[in-house]
Amino acid sequence: MANHSSSSNKLEDLFSHVPNKATHNQNQFFVWREFLWGAMAGAFGEGMMHPVDTIKTRIQSQALLTGSQSQKSIVQMVQTVWVADGLKGFYRGIAPGIIGSLATGATYFGFIESTKKWIEESHPKLEGHWAHFIAGAIGDTLGSFVYVPCEVMKQRMQIQGTKKSWNTSIMTEKLQMKSSPQMYCYYTGMFQAGHSIWKEQGFKGLYAGYGSTIARDVPFAGLMVMFYEALKDLTEKGRQKWAPNFHVDGSFEGLVLGGLAGGFSAYLTTPLDVIKTRLQVQGSSTSYNGWLDAMTKIWKSEGVKGMFRGSIPRITWYIPASALTFMAVEFLRDHFNEKLDNDNVQEVTRLAIEKPESSFPKVA
Repeated sequence: MANHSSSSNKLEDLFSHVPNKATHNQNQFFVWREFLWGAMAGAFGEGMMHPVDTIKTRIQSQALLTGSQSQKSIVQMVQTVWVADGLKGFYRGIAPGIIGSLATGATYFGFIESTKKWIEESHPKLEGHWAHFIAGAIGDTLGSFVYVPCEVMKQRMQIQGTKKSWNTSIMTEKLQMKSSPQMYCYYTGMFQAGHSIWKEQGFKGLYAGYGSTIARDVPFAGLMVMFYEALKDLTEKGRQKWAPNFHVDGSFEGLVLGGLAGGFSAYLTTPLDVIKTRLQVQGSSTSYNGWLDAMTKIWKSEGVKGMFRGSIPRITWYIPASALTFMAVEFLRDHFNEKLDNDNVQEVTRLAIEKPESSFPKVA
């Protein structure tokens, strides 16, 4: 009896530790899965909405490229790209765009989960919306080390279009360059663009507008996840109050709320995006000497309209892009996390059951 009781206690002790171990492994793996889901979702959103981003970049760059205050509308710009380059023109720069979104999506969603939990546990006063804002800002900042060089390459390729139209635009529109008659050579692809920028401008060229990118993306990323979580909380409270038995699919919720959060955040940070775009596409010219100089010159010459130039295509891009990204993340969470968690629990339980059997004393 004594031996049996001792063995039973050992078995109970072992099982008492299993849930903690399983929970620890699941939580740790959950964070790593968020990096994967975020990368996939970010690339998906960028790939789907790249043509709209091309139009936004070209609209924001017009004043710098032509030196004229007469700006084309969204419809006129779409017609210009289509006539000059066809469908290919809308997808120029998509390779660096997707790679940059892979990095940003991974760090954004991965660090949102880990940072948010850490903030809520170690700094309870910052829990809630502040925790969401800080987590989003940290995640996006870490992704910027890969994202910014990709963004520089992407945007320069977007404004170039095809080689024929780029050379034609340089001659007919007489670009206003101080240091050279041409901003930079034509980029045939992502790797050639990176090598060319590095050769001509070095590290500084690849990270052109880095400060302005951080100045735009930190508040944007923080606002977007804060708006998203706030809208989720508001939706959940409304559901519990008005329709407690109504179930909302996570993917659909991510689609709607992610789109709204992205649209709000995109509009509020449009002036920061205009400054960033101008600094990154100017190349070796000295139209703007830094973030503050760019903001001052744009404000003086173009006013509020100039600061919010491209806001409509920016919002048009971010509403569906954010919607698709959050939808993809929620879909991956719903369909893969549950299966992986169940597999992990079954494996841990199986091992826990097998091991105690050898601990029982053999009875002759």
